[in-house]
Amino acid sequence: MKGALLLGVALFTGAQDTQQAVRFIACPVYRDTDNGRKSGCWLASDPATGIRYDVTAAPTKPDWNHAVLIEGMVAKDGGDPCGGTVIEPARVSVLEAPCTRHLIKDEGYKGRKFALPARNVRPLYDVRKLPEKPFAEGRFTIPFGYRSSFITYQIADYYLDATINYALDVQPARIEIAGVAQTVPERVSGQEIVEDAALARTRADVVRRALIIRGIAPERVRIVETLPGPFVAGAFDGLRWPAARRVDVRILPDAGGR
Repeated sequence: MKGALLLGVALFTGAQDTQQAVRFIACPVYRDTDNGRKSGCWLASDPATGIRYDVTAAPTKPDWNHAVLIEGMVAKDGGDPCGGTVIEPARVSVLEAPCTRHLIKDEGYKGRKFALPARNVRPLYDVRKLPEKPFAEGRFTIPFGYRSSFITYQIADYYLDATINYALDVQPARIEIAGVAQTVPERVSGQEIVEDAALARTRADVVRRALIIRGIAPERVRIVETLPGPFVAGAFDGLRWPAARRVDVRILPDAGGR
């Protein structure tokens, strides 16, 4: 598939089988460490075990006014910069349930020095390498948080930007979009985790509108029920649960662009 930027082609890896998986709901705590800008820590304790986890590595951050759904894997060599067992990779979804703000002092923990995330959308003036002809069919995945259709900074926007750029580069004959929602109920920390099936369409609409705003002709973009895989890939860092909350996109190049 020469020339294609296929950020969404491979199935998620089996990493979740080799590291301890963690999934729970809790109120987050912020530790006020001082190791330069943005060095504070986000912590949350699993109500079932009482173990405090460090979820600072998650691309989406908690809101200390609300409970959060934590999903991830215990890091093999995470150290202890914040006073909790490090979860990395990690995903945080903000829930509606209210929480009382809880700020704790550094207590000798240094936190982490800020580093620009790898998933960072490049500015439009940056020169990017264009795909080579013949253009390949492109398959992409855009991740979403639990019960959310919001394009999240430094995760969903990164994959959406790559999708849009490839579509603009290959002059697509058509683009097919399929939203996916987590419609199978699961129990997490004594609560039911499930999404409304209609959210799949809402997510697909968000991606469709983004493509059109960036210059793709509306008649070339359509929403479909499902798309043949595989799609799920790096957007989920090998995590199984978040992969049920996504939008898949298939970009079919115009024959004239081949």
